[in-house]
Amino acid sequence: MLFNSLDFAVFLPLVFLIYWFVFPKQLKQQNILLLIASYVFYGWWDWRFLSLILFSTVLDFAVGKSMGKTEDPTNRKLLLTISVIVNLGFLGFFKYYNFFADSFVQAFSFFGYSIHPRALSIVLPVGISFYTFQTLSYSIDVYKRKLEPAKDFISFATFVSFFPQLVAGPIERATHLLPQFYKRRRFDFTLAVDGSKQMLWGFFKKVVIADNCAEYVNVIFQNYENYSASTLVLGAVLFAFQIYGDFSGYSDIAIGLSRLFGFDLMKNFAFPYFSRDIAEFWRRWHISLSTWFRDYLYIPLGGSKGGVWMKVRNTFIIFLVSGFWHGANWTFIVWGALNAFYFLPLMLAGKNRSNLNQVAEGRIFPTLMEAGKVLVTFSLTCLAWIFFRADSVAMATDYISSIFSLSILTKPDVFPVGVIALVLLFVMIEWLGKEGDFAIQKVGIRWRRPFRYGVYYGVFALTYFAGNFSDEIEFIYFQF
Repeated sequence: MLFNSLDFAVFLPLVFLIYWFVFPKQLKQQNILLLIASYVFYGWWDWRFLSLILFSTVLDFAVGKSMGKTEDPTNRKLLLTISVIVNLGFLGFFKYYNFFADSFVQAFSFFGYSIHPRALSIVLPVGISFYTFQTLSYSIDVYKRKLEPAKDFISFATFVSFFPQLVAGPIERATHLLPQFYKRRRFDFTLAVDGSKQMLWGFFKKVVIADNCAEYVNVIFQNYENYSASTLVLGAVLFAFQIYGDFSGYSDIAIGLSRLFGFDLMKNFAFPYFSRDIAEFWRRWHISLSTWFRDYLYIPLGGSKGGVWMKVRNTFIIFLVSGFWHGANWTFIVWGALNAFYFLPLMLAGKNRSNLNQVAEGRIFPTLMEAGKVLVTFSLTCLAWIFFRADSVAMATDYISSIFSLSILTKPDVFPVGVIALVLLFVMIEWLGKEGDFAIQKVGIRWRRPFRYGVYYGVFALTYFAGNFSDEIEFIYFQF
């Protein structure tokens, strides 16, 4: 079920009314309702894959309980190993089987051998990378004794399948989200209003920015051989805003939606395109995944405490795995490697934590130095996004090489004035609201109510009239 669908427009009010008006003070009944709603939400896409979520839930609940009953280090490690192997095994089979099969064929063909592994028509379950990592965080944290094993299966199952963030995150830590299912929740009007504003901004990002950009990005990338260099640059820039509007828009809707039900989800984006270097970008982009890899992979590998070789090795591992997490295609691996090359000079020079505050904090205008750094970082990011968007590495390299020609000085063959104007308006609003959790959180906070609400109604009207509501445009990260 898509957030931007009529089905969801009926689903959400129904669940909300039952949750707060039928079971206002009954914690267990609220959790049961959320569990049922979450399974309906996911099963709307394909009910067969509910069995995967249920199996993973039962497995990790049993693993957690078993860990709580033993102090033997060997047994605890064995239980954790079972959880990791089974969960990653499912993820690997559904997401990477055909990728490895095709890669083996190509590798053996290079040496003159012909093999024919059996190809399978595997349907990738929506959101499997997200809920797999979420439930793994539970097993790992119980193993590390950062979290007590769950005793209530309903609460744990709802944590695993919580519908606002089930299919595209944020990837929540069990230590943060799971305890919220144990506590009585009361309706908070202020929290609900804030959540509604964040949902509104998320929908604006998705249907106005991302989906309008998508129309032109698809045309440019599918026919890139026929366009000028300036058009290809425009295509890369529009894709940067498409993927940001699409993914951060989903996160905003998920976080705002959770607030309507009394839950707090972690922040997943912090205005990443205003970053002054790549290290800052990765602290602000898909925060839940970046911190997951940091805590469960990078630090256990030794982090940046060792020598130069260990720092380089760990940096490449974290970025390559991050790329591979996104999809079974060499383009994602190259995208990860390219970001590792961007990041390494900063880390080796000890400047990867130079920009911890927001750019131009407390000011409307940045300095020329700040603006230059933001522009360079954004340009490098757009270059890497070409690999992310391309169908193959060959296509990406051909696309990039075509950019370096004199036709870059010509007017783009495709020049959607309306979409560009919307993107510029979007950037301006994001800049003015960059010190909040989301762009319109604090807009007009000291204004009189009619003016303040005029802005919100304006965003709503722009979303309705300028939004692209095509059923064919799903959220990009559903494929991961």
